Amino acid sequence: MSEHPTDPDPDLDPDPDPQATAQAPAKDPLRASRVSRFWAALAALVVLLLFLVVFVAQNTERVTVHFLGWEWHPPLAVAMLVAVLVGLAITVTAGTLRIWQVHRRVRRAP
Repeated sequence: MSEHPTDPDPDLDPDPDPQATAQAPAKDPLRASRVSRFWAALAALVVLLLFLVVFVAQNTERVTVHFLGWEWHPPLAVAMLVAVLVGLAITVTAGTLRIWQVHRRVRRAP
């Protein structure tokens, strides 16, 4: 209780300063942190790897892959994973080259 019962409660102030409120850091004890984001990412990675293991276990039959004169007989899962990895590598390469191109243009701009 307050010594003076007529003093307004600071939590019930009808006109708080909006600038001070916007700049005050959040005092939420459950807010996200680097560690919590790391654990969430780790959990997502574990689930993804579990799905990958199930995918490989269910797709073990051999297939024939013909590419540029080569003939290859991998399990279906391996062939699909190699295709995904090659696609990711091409995408990352193209994206990196584009970022470098934009970065150079920004640096040259007056």
